[in-house]
Amino acid sequence: MSALSEADVHPDPFTQFRLWLDNEIREGLRMPAAMIVATATGDGRPSVRTVLLNGLDARGLVFYTNYESRKAKELAENPVASALFYWARSGRQVRVEGHVVKASREESDTYFRGRARDSQIGAWASPQSEVLPGRAVLEDEVKRLALQYQDREVPRPPHWGGYRLIPESFEFWQSRPNRLHDRLRYRREDERWRIERLAP
Repeated sequence: MSALSEADVHPDPFTQFRLWLDNEIREGLRMPAAMIVATATGDGRPSVRTVLLNGLDARGLVFYTNYESRKAKELAENPVASALFYWARSGRQVRVEGHVVKASREESDTYFRGRARDSQIGAWASPQSEVLPGRAVLEDEVKRLALQYQDREVPRPPHWGGYRLIPESFEFWQSRPNRLHDRLRYRREDERWRIERLAP
């Protein structure tokens, strides 16, 4: 099992994260961009789910969802989140914590235009997190919308778009024998990142 050393990691956590993510992509991992996101209500009741990382740059990590979903309602009350990437084959995980803001309309429009048409229809059809009387209701709505937009572009729903997780810390975890794992945390201090080793 490889080691994780302060001397070997990149001083910028975004670059270090990209190096690890690119490695998983090269290794052919199924869904390497799967990101487990935890949010909480204003009074601290947590919830967690898996989304896809759809954008990564120096401004943060971007994912897309329904703005009326449970996570969106929690982010409106309490705009902080924690994300986890776990890659079992390489024995690695990355944790990211920070504040969350909505992506710009332009970013959301651009991403939505690039989605598969069926996924575009699905964004309109699903009242995410709401109770449904049965699967048929959802399937009937998909059929109705497919006919409605049969000969034209599907616009982005106003209730659907992106969020950007703006990191305040990253933690890189590398599995090691005897549970003596390597953990390096990057913590933002003003405009710099401080690297700290955490006990396993």
